[in-house]
Amino acid sequence: QVQLVESGGGPVQAGGSLRLSCAASGRTFSNYAMGWFRQAPGKEREFVAVINWNGGSPAYADSVKGRFTISRDHAKNTVYLQMNSLKPEDTAVYYCATNGRIYYSATYYRANEYDYWGQGTQVTVSS
Repeated sequence: QVQLVESGGGPVQAGGSLRLSCAASGRTFSNYAMGWFRQAPGKEREFVAVINWNGGSPAYADSVKGRFTISRDHAKNTVYLQMNSLKPEDTAVYYCATNGRIYYSATYYRANEYDYWGQGTQVTVSS
């Protein structure tokens, strides 16, 4: 089992920045690809970013490309999502997730690809 705990969310004004953290415990976190998703009220959970076990090949949703950066620190068993130039449409609950694989699959953008999820952290961007 893998336990994931997100933190770092909160209120922020448009144009501001936040860094989300996802702390992992349980099985060997460093062996897993990790993803970030978000879900706004009344909407489906959507892909944000994903990274391979070694920190390579990060991939992003078009809506966040150039503004968000995913990274990881194996020593801290933590994956991060640096969010810059935030917009009101970024308002959502943000979740980290993994499917226990080293590399993410070709369908990394599908929420049902992931088996383990954190509880989420709320990000609210005001205009």
